[in-house]
Amino acid sequence: MAHLRPGKEKRKAPDEGPGASLVQDQEVGQGDATLVSKRRKWSLGRHSFVYGLKGRELGTWGHREAIGFQRQLCDYAVLKLPHLLRVRHLGLGTVNKVFASQWLNGRQVVCGTKCNSLFVVDVLSGQMTRIPLLRDMIPVPARAYPTSGIHAIEINPSKTLLATSGENPNSLAVYKLPTFDPVSLGDRQGHSDWIFTIIWVNETVAISGSRDGTLAMWHVNPDSSGMDVALSENADLPVYAHMRPKGMQAIPTGSSSPGACKVRAMAFSAPNRELGAVSLDGCFHLWKVGDNLSRLLTMRLSYCRENVCMAYCDELSMYAVGSQFHVSFLDVRQHRQKIPPLCSRDGGTGVRSLSIYQNLVTVGTGHGALLLYDIRTRKFLEDMSEHNPELPVDPAGRKLKLMTGSGWVNEDDLWVDFFGDLEYYPNAVYTHCYNWPEMKLFVAGGPVHPDVRGNYAGLWS
Repeated sequence: MAHLRPGKEKRKAPDEGPGASLVQDQEVGQGDATLVSKRRKWSLGRHSFVYGLKGRELGTWGHREAIGFQRQLCDYAVLKLPHLLRVRHLGLGTVNKVFASQWLNGRQVVCGTKCNSLFVVDVLSGQMTRIPLLRDMIPVPARAYPTSGIHAIEINPSKTLLATSGENPNSLAVYKLPTFDPVSLGDRQGHSDWIFTIIWVNETVAISGSRDGTLAMWHVNPDSSGMDVALSENADLPVYAHMRPKGMQAIPTGSSSPGACKVRAMAFSAPNRELGAVSLDGCFHLWKVGDNLSRLLTMRLSYCRENVCMAYCDELSMYAVGSQFHVSFLDVRQHRQKIPPLCSRDGGTGVRSLSIYQNLVTVGTGHGALLLYDIRTRKFLEDMSEHNPELPVDPAGRKLKLMTGSGWVNEDDLWVDFFGDLEYYPNAVYTHCYNWPEMKLFVAGGPVHPDVRGNYAGLWS
């Protein structure tokens, strides 16, 4: 297949982020006469107006003080910049419900849909490039997995490999980035049902969670050596390896019925080498990640209906789980909820996507809204726009809501019969992903009703 050629990115400084100075550290000349202290080096690269005012306030300040101030400035930017975001809607044609998305670079996002379509969209031009799905070594009839789709897309830490599901949603497909050349397909002795979630625990090891109630560990070899390779009869088609998992673990059933122990979401704590997983029977499971997976604990969640998304907070070392009306924060060290759960009753359609960056929690709902919650203050960000005097004033303040648009919907007989009289039918936010260095937010989804075909995508910047 033709290689994708992403646009050239501006190179970022390692510490660059929201609120960081755009002026990069200046080079220091060679020789003893030009050597300067670390304190002087730091000040050379920070000539912004804000840093200048801070320097006047504190006088001479060193490397540690500058690091601390930069962190405060970054934290402030994370909380204040969402108020400045403006949306631009993106047309995705007639694909059905975007379930997963990840940024590839500053202008390209890769998406997976319910109709089993994998594509890259350029958020500036709107151009879409479809990616061929990988097929099992033994073909599986399409009718064996109807209306399943691609539920997970994950990129490894170095952004050299991308994992998702294949043409058969039970199989794990791995592509090389940025070209999207196929590397391998996990279609041998793996999952027997749809893959719902994928996590990279290092550069070449991925873990997948499935509706069959199992976790599978995959060791990916980018060179495909030592693995079974199915040669294509057509020389123009790509050749890729077919692999089997290195280990599989089943979710404990306990008193629940086996059919309820479907793995729905996972999150990884890299410092602790621990993997959290939630199942649709309302349980949270913690696994130690080594050469294989070893289960540490299982606990019942306080809110156990529709637990379909989760994230890990590095700042507070805790897991967050989204349910029908709440986001619960779990401290696995103390086996309890570290922070009271936040209530996200927004149209009664539940939490559909969840992410955490520093102390900011972003909640995508089934009613077409993104809510932003500050963990430290335990409050939702408030809408700072001018208040309409004709609307009632909420004593607790008005939540800042980033609302989706109408997108595209297939107005078939079902739509006309049940929803044709509605002025606005909300699109669930099934996926959202940030590009923090450039302060961009990609949001996508589609109609929350399972039988209504449609999609939505927007870029907030």
